[in-house]
Amino acid sequence: MTTILETQDVVVRFGVLQAVSKASIKVETGQVTGLIGPNGAGKTTCFNVITGLQEATSGKVMFDGKDITSKSPFKRARMGISRTFQKLEVFGSLSARENILVAAEQRRAWDKSGFDPKAVCDEILESTGLTSVSEFMVGTLPTGTARLVELARALASNPKVLLLDEPSSGLNEEETEEMARLLRRLVAQGLAVLLVEHDMSFVMGTCEYIHVLDFGSIIATGTPLEIQANPHVQAAYLGAETVEEAS
Repeated sequence: MTTILETQDVVVRFGVLQAVSKASIKVETGQVTGLIGPNGAGKTTCFNVITGLQEATSGKVMFDGKDITSKSPFKRARMGISRTFQKLEVFGSLSARENILVAAEQRRAWDKSGFDPKAVCDEILESTGLTSVSEFMVGTLPTGTARLVELARALASNPKVLLLDEPSSGLNEEETEEMARLLRRLVAQGLAVLLVEHDMSFVMGTCEYIHVLDFGSIIATGTPLEIQANPHVQAAYLGAETVEEAS
């Protein structure tokens, strides 16, 4: 696999508060990568640094072999970074189809391949299972379905990397399982996915590699099995003593 996205020793300070401390994260093409940690660990701040919404105090963001640390959010989006948000961000007064079409039309500003935005929209509606609600105003849809619309809209820009902030929030068990299947299909097609998530069963069943943040620092990286067995992760989540602390 190829590393498509990487943060290198990223530090973010807000005054005297250090929100992120030398966080290095790698995201591989064709893989779902998880970024987990307790509330306030710095996960969304890392997302904001990657997408350019938050300037890093120090460190680098590398994308597709290029240093994009100083690039604006819209330039990063045009290069192939797309995201969803922890707080649902959709056009509630537009239909699901129109939400996706807005993004597909915007893509024409930089994508000169001659694609048909309406055809792209139909394809995404089909692949995300939203065809049956395509003409419903998103503001009238259940939260779980609206989150899927936000994800579908992010796909309309034809990203190389998709960042998902709490994608299973508001989803029932069946919807969560379908979301996991969708993400597996997307990475099988060559997309890279980085997700922040609190639903550990979803993370452990969907991600192939996981980074764990605690108080802004990466305290563990590894496969789901390695992460579950890591005493530092157990301490961060459960307040348990690590072996070193206990001795």
